[in-house]
Amino acid sequence: MSWDPRQLAMLKEIGVLPWEPRDAGPADEGHPQAPAVEAAPAEAPAQPRQAAAPAIPAAPAAARQTPTQEPPQVPPRTTADPASVAPVAVHARRPTGVEQMDWPALREAVAGCQACKLCNGRRNTVFGVGHEQADWMIVGEAPGEQEDLKGEPFVGQAGKLLDNMLRSLALTRSEAPSTHQVFIANVLKCRPPHNRNPEPEEVAQCEPFLQRQVELVQPKIIVAMGRFAVQSLLRTGEPIGRLRGRVHRYHGVPVIVTYHPAYLLRNLPDKAKAWEDLCLAADTAAAASAG
Repeated sequence: MSWDPRQLAMLKEIGVLPWEPRDAGPADEGHPQAPAVEAAPAEAPAQPRQAAAPAIPAAPAAARQTPTQEPPQVPPRTTADPASVAPVAVHARRPTGVEQMDWPALREAVAGCQACKLCNGRRNTVFGVGHEQADWMIVGEAPGEQEDLKGEPFVGQAGKLLDNMLRSLALTRSEAPSTHQVFIANVLKCRPPHNRNPEPEEVAQCEPFLQRQVELVQPKIIVAMGRFAVQSLLRTGEPIGRLRGRVHRYHGVPVIVTYHPAYLLRNLPDKAKAWEDLCLAADTAAAASAG
């Protein structure tokens, strides 16, 4: 159907555009053809299907860079250089010349010793207490919590029991003549964490200190109390039960083996055995003094 110019003008005024056949040309240059409404596409001839591009995973947030940032420079992987590895903590060497030290020098060396890891957690070193030329020397194992706090061996309940045992023999750790006052020391001078057993390296580092103490005291008898004291002095792994009742030697000094007071507090029946050991020590010390 064709429209005359007047009809087209009227339709334009009311906003209606006439339908024109698809092949019809424009009405005229003064009235441009209305844009055709985009219809749903007819079924197009099948196109060859292309393989979908593989999905690229998003980079982690930490790795996303803004356009102005330089990408991180990653050094090439090389064989590890021993010099670049973090160094393992190395403890200072034990002071030299311990075998020639007098009492003041030995006390100072023990107080400043950093030869093993026990120095990291101690509050005080536990050097020893008593007469420096006592006839009797008591050797224990290692300081406990109370010993670490006070800086003195055998305190607390175990210390009270030891004092009672010594008092029964007219001995004391307090001020008294050398024949009645003992010297008390431990194998270790620092407390192991949580009162654990001493380790071989720790015993080895402290051994020269104890040996020098024995040389300076020159006791007539040593009473070794507890497994680690016995093993350190006698170089043996034998249990205390097999070593009791005999006289042993440490650098020529008689040694009597007995139980540690802390053990006796947990095993009261063995107190009678400990008394037998002290009687043997008294007889041995008397024989040494007479000879």
